Amino acid sequence: MGIGREIFGDALPVAERYAAFLAQAGVERGLIGPREADRLWERHLVNCAVVSTAIPEDAEVVDIGSGAGLPGIVLAIVRPDLRITLLEPLLRRTTFLTECVELLDLRNVEVRRARAEDVTKEFSVDVATARAVAPLERLATWALPLLRPGGELLALKGERAAAELEEAETVLKRFGVRSTELLQVGHGMVDPPTTLVRVVAGRAEVVGRRQRAPRRAKGSRKRSS
Repeated sequence: MGIGREIFGDALPVAERYAAFLAQAGVERGLIGPREADRLWERHLVNCAVVSTAIPEDAEVVDIGSGAGLPGIVLAIVRPDLRITLLEPLLRRTTFLTECVELLDLRNVEVRRARAEDVTKEFSVDVATARAVAPLERLATWALPLLRPGGELLALKGERAAAELEEAETVLKRFGVRSTELLQVGHGMVDPPTTLVRVVAGRAEVVGRRQRAPRRAKGSRKRSS
């Protein structure tokens, strides 16, 4: 909880209400496993909250396959400057997410029931996030069409992050991405640090606004695609 207070600051009570809702309704409805209830903070909330350090100010964000709201709900709590759409195709999950948004009074969040591939003409955002949704090779085909030129996919990944990035190389080249990067965020706050794959979108049919440069996280490795 000490780390939680450091990360969430004045929003800690909101994060606590979300954790309590996850531990009860989230488990009852099968959105998280029963064994996860005792380790929600370090494994889920803090793990997702530190992703906020890689997102520019005032960004428009779409959280693909939001599920129980990880990382989308957490990012909305810790970063009220973000405008976040929780994109989720399953009704029982969008019902849960809508209840979360109302319970926590998150005015910077919209819940949308849809698949990413079905709304490509409706979205043009700065950042797309995803956690435990699909391998990067498939996730990129859903996320990149939703991004403005220079927008970023931030995919939370585990030990296979580097391997997934290599496996997705052909797909990423086909989309004309500007660059790819492996980075770790949350050093000293979560152990192990959260691993992200950052993919920067290239040109697109929709011309977006000028992008702000995100803060560089410690431990990052960048390469051109």
